[in-house]
Amino acid sequence: MKYSQNGLPYHIGVSADQIGRYVLLPGDPKRVKKIAGHLDDPVKQGDSREYETWTGSLEGVPVTVMSTGIGGPSAAIGLEELCDLGAHTFIRIGTCGGIQPEIRSGDLVIAQAACRQEGTSREYAPLSWPAVADFAVTDALHEAAPAAHIGVVQSKDSFYGQHDPDRMPVVDRLQGDWKAWKRLGVLASEMECAALFTVAAYRHIRCGAILLVMANQEREKAGLENPVVRDTEAAITAAVDALRLLIRQEKQHD
Repeated sequence: MKYSQNGLPYHIGVSADQIGRYVLLPGDPKRVKKIAGHLDDPVKQGDSREYETWTGSLEGVPVTVMSTGIGGPSAAIGLEELCDLGAHTFIRIGTCGGIQPEIRSGDLVIAQAACRQEGTSREYAPLSWPAVADFAVTDALHEAAPAAHIGVVQSKDSFYGQHDPDRMPVVDRLQGDWKAWKRLGVLASEMECAALFTVAAYRHIRCGAILLVMANQEREKAGLENPVVRDTEAAITAAVDALRLLIRQEKQHD
């Protein structure tokens, strides 16, 4: 490994024997222990920068939970270093804001693909490349959460560029793009999927994502009910159940 610290990946600081080949990727380090509690015999393996790592098992197979922090750059670094250690299947468990009026607070969104309105993926692929989730992972998520919305999400780099575009020098572009996402049926906005899906394609591994809708600013603008929901339990349960399905499928093919 070219970039290492004490023989470990430079940023995540864990070794290959400390992780599973199946990985759940929340953003917030504070969610890692909660997610790991859904695994059998979880043990904390590392805590470096924004990357807190726990490993347990599902169906007798090691499974890791590792946080990635906020945004595409740190998510891509974490994915790259886990791939270097041999991980091959990833599910992002995240949060998002709804865009379409039918997307309500507390709903789940399965990201089929992501609009690349961020910078990280441009370091990997030209803009004509589509950031698409792995079909098998997406299918497993759909089976685990059949009521979830499935479709395209938007990945951005600036939280306040979305929520307060009038303060930005490029307000006209931001508002124009947002109108385009609405007209194109983009379901929700978040900050990591485009980078993760693009890096996963380059590394020839599998990645999908399931997201909790915390709120929907378009519903708020329309005067519709729009509470803020922070409970990620349904998204966590769906991701864990999806990993169980994928592990069982792999065992059947062995």
